[in-house]
Amino acid sequence: MSAPNTSANEGDDPRTVVYDPNDPFWQDEEEDDNDMDYVPAVGDDEDDEDGEGNASFHDAAETLEFDIEFTETEDQEGDEDEEDDELEADSATNPRRPIYITRDQIMQLLGHAGLGRIFASDYASPRRSRRLADEDDEDEDEDEDEDEEENVPDTGYGPILRPRRRRNRGRAAFQKVPSDEGRELMNGGNFGSTGRPEDTMKRKKRLAYNIMQRELGQGGDGRIKTANRLMRQDMIPESTADTIIHYNSRCYSGQFSDDGNFFFSCAQDFRTVVYPYGQWTITDASLSPDNRFLAYSSIRSIVCLAPTDPENDSEPNLLDFANIGTHTRGFHTYFGIWSIRFSGDGREIVAGTGDNSVYVYDIERRQSILRIPGHQDDVNAVCFGDSQSPHILYSGSDDTTLKVWDRRSMGDGREAGVFLGHTEGLTYVDSKGDGRYVLSNAKDQTAKLWDLRKMMSKEKADHVDINAYTTRFEYRSNAYDDNNYRPHPHDCSLVTFRGHKVLKTLIRCHFSPAGSTDSRYVYSGSYDGSVYVWNLDATLAGKINVLKATRNTRPRDPNLLADAYDYWGRNGGSWMTCVRDASWHPNAPVIAATSWNGYGTSQGTCTVHTWNDGVEDDDAEPKMQRRVNAQLQHDERLYRILGNSHSRADRWYDE
Repeated sequence: MSAPNTSANEGDDPRTVVYDPNDPFWQDEEEDDNDMDYVPAVGDDEDDEDGEGNASFHDAAETLEFDIEFTETEDQEGDEDEEDDELEADSATNPRRPIYITRDQIMQLLGHAGLGRIFASDYASPRRSRRLADEDDEDEDEDEDEDEEENVPDTGYGPILRPRRRRNRGRAAFQKVPSDEGRELMNGGNFGSTGRPEDTMKRKKRLAYNIMQRELGQGGDGRIKTANRLMRQDMIPESTADTIIHYNSRCYSGQFSDDGNFFFSCAQDFRTVVYPYGQWTITDASLSPDNRFLAYSSIRSIVCLAPTDPENDSEPNLLDFANIGTHTRGFHTYFGIWSIRFSGDGREIVAGTGDNSVYVYDIERRQSILRIPGHQDDVNAVCFGDSQSPHILYSGSDDTTLKVWDRRSMGDGREAGVFLGHTEGLTYVDSKGDGRYVLSNAKDQTAKLWDLRKMMSKEKADHVDINAYTTRFEYRSNAYDDNNYRPHPHDCSLVTFRGHKVLKTLIRCHFSPAGSTDSRYVYSGSYDGSVYVWNLDATLAGKINVLKATRNTRPRDPNLLADAYDYWGRNGGSWMTCVRDASWHPNAPVIAATSWNGYGTSQGTCTVHTWNDGVEDDDAEPKMQRRVNAQLQHDERLYRILGNSHSRADRWYDE
């Protein structure tokens, strides 16, 4: 980008930037809504012959500042009166100081929904422009209604108020809780069991009472089986952590295997796994169904496939998703991968990428066998619809759509259907595995449950302008204002879940497993440091406070230096927790929460939470809230008192 054309006077401060809206320097047509500003990997582009570059994969420095000086035109000076002359004389003796604006303040300003509507008039479609104009008219009509209400005389029986029109916006437009559709699902048998009242007393039955009722053998076999399922699904893990695993960098994902015998976590520093071509962070990972291989991706087109056997020292296989057999004109061979998943048979891997596409990679053939450029923005999440079949694919994108792809009928490259309802970009997609239900998380601070039978056809979806119902909320640097929420008029979801915060990063949601919870719940991480567990009717079933469990569980290291992926000052600030991912054990009441954690969320943790019937401590060994390092080893440095000085040899590096 070239420098602005506006020339500065000789007496001007060279640091001062004069804003000229007609200057191309100030016009930015690029849009990015992922965890970071993506820069193509060095050497990926065929035109890059020397293989060198100054690519940067970290956020801009937080100390970046701009100097802005406000000036006045000659016409404005001629119109000023005597009082303004006195003020000018005053300002001559006390010259104005430039205003310093930090990067965060600029991002908050540009991410504000109201400001976005002002700029939207330059690029919005006609349909979107009409919608914004209608909203302004509604605001004016409501103000007029309020004025009329104030002018209504009192008749002695109180003021006569005309009924106000209900505004379909903000909290008033939130979906009903508890949800009627969700209640039907809970009573339908596909999502756990619902207990029947045995007496007129409304009380919470504790586990001991339920066991006693089971051992008494009252009722038939069906009732006893229902009692067992009810006991199992009521064991929701609690906030007290059994074990706190500390990492020296942010953790992005962590999951149990399908059989519960394996757990993996991915951190930002590339030290837990071998990734010779990784950039910025490991964005996602997926375990093969037989637990023999772990596939993990980064912000480039190559996925690493590594054996999980600790005795196997072989190098990981590199799977180039850009290899599609033939070179397509206009197809770029560099892109980042945001999401990957193994198929049920372990032969294929599906990926969502930064070039608005979905890829399917055949591991035996060592090439991508399918590329679907089916979205208008980055594809942040993908998954297979059925664990027993690789035909149905789901993809969630920053263009606010969740699309369904049937590989058996894709001769024309068209999707089988579309789910509309989110008003901001999607961050994650999870399938129940039955080929029917799918769950999504999005930046509009909602998670939604969908039924494949209620999806919208492509022909109908093509007549909907998806850009007319989004503000393109900048979730990395702003808080979401519920007053800006507008329900999607074409929402075809079953249930909407609220309460969590989807900010800063692509936070994930999941169905609870059938083995340990009878598929009774859905749950999600959150920027506020908690794991939210909902019933299917959108009521809150439980909340695991990871922030409370981990606060101040490692000392601040004043000698912590910036690494290649870090920047100065990140070790400062207060203790913060952002739960990015969580995994419920398939056979036990255990949840492992993977978080950005520490001072300024500069490090990471994996915390193990179990059901303990409300007990915060026990007498057994090892003690609860045990702190270990990334190798699961006890480390005395984790128990040091805050504020103690550390030597340079005590820096937090994995050994």
